[in-house]
Amino acid sequence: MGEWEEEPAGGYRLDGGGVRFRAGDVLSLECPLTETTVASVSRYYVSVRWPWNDVDPEAHSFRWNGVTALPTPGAFDWDRTYFRTVPAETELNAGDTCLVGIAPTVVHIASVHHFDPPLVTGMLPRPACYLEILRQGEAHDPELEDQGYALDPVGAEPIRIELLFRPYAFLEAGDEVVDHDGRAWRFDGPWDWHPFDGQQTAIPAWPLQLLSRNGDPAPEDTAAVTQQTRTGSHEEELQRWTRLALAEPSTDQP
Repeated sequence: MGEWEEEPAGGYRLDGGGVRFRAGDVLSLECPLTETTVASVSRYYVSVRWPWNDVDPEAHSFRWNGVTALPTPGAFDWDRTYFRTVPAETELNAGDTCLVGIAPTVVHIASVHHFDPPLVTGMLPRPACYLEILRQGEAHDPELEDQGYALDPVGAEPIRIELLFRPYAFLEAGDEVVDHDGRAWRFDGPWDWHPFDGQQTAIPAWPLQLLSRNGDPAPEDTAAVTQQTRTGSHEEELQRWTRLALAEPSTDQP
């Protein structure tokens, strides 16, 4: 990843507080470059003073020292990390001043995890939610336990998050619909459809009619689903997602 222009911190603030993210969302991420200092350098990592989070004094089981280790290109987890330094990690020495941030990056969400109470990590604020994100071009592999990057959408880092595309944005998990062919389905995610008749065909035929959303759906919700599926198809939703994510969606997303 090359260098990118520094922007004033006040110009970026994620909108995660107003968006309930879900698996399948395609996002654009960006975090303005912020000045910090290099605490130490090892063969595969550069540790920098993290300029955003505070130490959690009540986290007795997790003692964070205010330093975060960023991988160099030779580290196994280089591609799993989005924060980069300027100058590049390989050019830094202990005591150097550098910038750290995220260049504009497109990702997609593999899964969303909620924590109540918020998770104790040693840092403040404590995350109440993590998005497991994958890079553009990377498909979710259900066989891998540690594939994505865990991002707190409302954490201390001033990350700007833009929702680029949400497949089936007009449906909610648990919705029940009937399709053009008269088949009833339950929607659990854009690529996670369950036909009530038990047949193997896993793609609903548009247009769709909303039957249930936590009971009887509101008239405006029913009208919205009908309007949004009057044209188009499941295949077009898939094609649009694939063009942005540059990957094939997993049919086994959590």
